[in-house]
Amino acid sequence: MTIEFKHVNKSYEKIHALEDISFLIKKGEFVSFIGPSGEGKSTILKIIAGIEKETSGTVIRPEKIGMVFQTIALFPWLNVYENVALGLRSKKIPEKEIHLIVHKYIKMMKLENFVTHRPADLSGGQRQRVGIARALAIDPEVLLLDEPFSALDPKITAELHDDIISIWRNTGKTIVLVSHLIEEAVSMTEKIFLIKGNRLTNTFLIDLPYPRREHGRFMEEVSKIRREFFK
Repeated sequence: MTIEFKHVNKSYEKIHALEDISFLIKKGEFVSFIGPSGEGKSTILKIIAGIEKETSGTVIRPEKIGMVFQTIALFPWLNVYENVALGLRSKKIPEKEIHLIVHKYIKMMKLENFVTHRPADLSGGQRQRVGIARALAIDPEVLLLDEPFSALDPKITAELHDDIISIWRNTGKTIVLVSHLIEEAVSMTEKIFLIKGNRLTNTFLIDLPYPRREHGRFMEEVSKIRREFFK
């Protein structure tokens, strides 16, 4: 199923968070929203997730959505296994099936040696891997990523970039990333939406082979977007 915004507005009392936003994300696309801080990127993600409700306009979105937060938001009293299993338990899935699903995504996110660890015993990168595993465990149609790499060091960030691209290519899921880094958006996503002044001002299609940072045209694409970003 596609995600579509048609002339969407979002206001908080007298503050306009989004103004006349329209876009289409096709099933299986990997897209990103970039733009200055406080201009509506995360609000769009929250509306897609159903956390926020648009003030006016039309939103079409799938029912089954997984979200990975910037703050990771794990339950500190639960270990890795229990955090990943949480969404499945709310759906009353049999415990034997939960066990298989949880270990599938723990393995996918390279957490096999940390199953019984609590979040306080994990690094920032490991905690974010748990958050991604938890979001994937419910088998969402759409995976939303709200600046999930912003607090991580460059090496861990690069590893997680590769993991997310691999997940997208192997599963065919629709993935929507919010980022404040142009280079990150260009290196990962097929389509980039630029949000400025609470409006959608530009859409960029990125047609480069992976891994993109090694491609000669990578910085050309970054420079093109940067000109519009800072205009």
